Amino acid sequence: MLLADFDFHLPDHLIAQSPSPDREGSRMLIVDRSDGTITDGRFSELPEMLRPNDLLVMNNTKVFPARLYGKSETGANVEIFLVREISNGAWEALARPARRLPPGKLVVFSDRLAAEVTDRLADGKVEIRFEFDGSADLASLIDEVGRTPLPPYIKRDRDKIDRDRERYQTVYAKKRGAIAAPTAGLHFTPEVLAKINGRGIETAEITLHVGYGTFEPVRVDDLKEHSVMPEEYEIDMNTATKLETARTDGRRIVAVGTTTTRALESNIGKNGRFTPVRSLADLTITPGYHFQAVGALLTNFHLPKSSLLVLTSTFGGHELIMKAYRHAVAAGYRFYSYGDCMLIV
Repeated sequence: MLLADFDFHLPDHLIAQSPSPDREGSRMLIVDRSDGTITDGRFSELPEMLRPNDLLVMNNTKVFPARLYGKSETGANVEIFLVREISNGAWEALARPARRLPPGKLVVFSDRLAAEVTDRLADGKVEIRFEFDGSADLASLIDEVGRTPLPPYIKRDRDKIDRDRERYQTVYAKKRGAIAAPTAGLHFTPEVLAKINGRGIETAEITLHVGYGTFEPVRVDDLKEHSVMPEEYEIDMNTATKLETARTDGRRIVAVGTTTTRALESNIGKNGRFTPVRSLADLTITPGYHFQAVGALLTNFHLPKSSLLVLTSTFGGHELIMKAYRHAVAAGYRFYSYGDCMLIV
């Protein structure tokens, strides 16, 4: 299929600029692959939508404040968006303006933290090495000066208080390392999780640190040529046992988000069963892929012509998912990271 097949019109006013006042108050579009029906609902209804023998799998990655604002030696404003840690203190980053940051340039973020540009890479990226007091912890210094790495379509004043730190994070986030939130999980509350557990529904957690590859633009017209950047993930022994037991028992595995889906499908694709591992999710899911792990998917609404929309429509069926998106637009659903969600069963 062609990338153009995954385009749709979205009015700007449907792009959510702020989260719902209550996490579980979001709307939820329920898409049934078996009969092609599309039903309007609420996320708070999720516990009742799940089967008692389901295994619900969530991504417990934790977002860190990866967007840093500083000044160059000439006093010019500089934005550094941390993408990937190369080694201790060295990072690959998106830089703005990259053309003014040749190797050797120093960027100062605070009186305790600076970074030297060590290399200029493609696509507006640079390699930097942090300079800081060796007695300090680099992660803590980044937390002090960094801002929540919201997507570019969510507008914020950089000089205002960073009010998104708590809200752009799942309530079950544990392991620091993501530069974007696994947004399908943003709807969960402790109360919803308690209801799920109260119905006897088993839950499990994986970790996939959401990186630049998740939202990198698709740069090809023919999806056969498309490849998503690998991302680090981990499945521990406890979760692998739960997953393998559910698989062998024929129980449904419900993935919370496309990142969870990619981790699970990458894992089982290696040898046909779930195994504990720390590895790279290097799978690119495009039309024609046969899902081996995931039986139902909770996901937010994604950008037109994005790899996440391609994955979602591969799971739900292209015609049905694009129909669901048209319905969501007509019904005024809120889109993208802080928007509403879709349950595909």
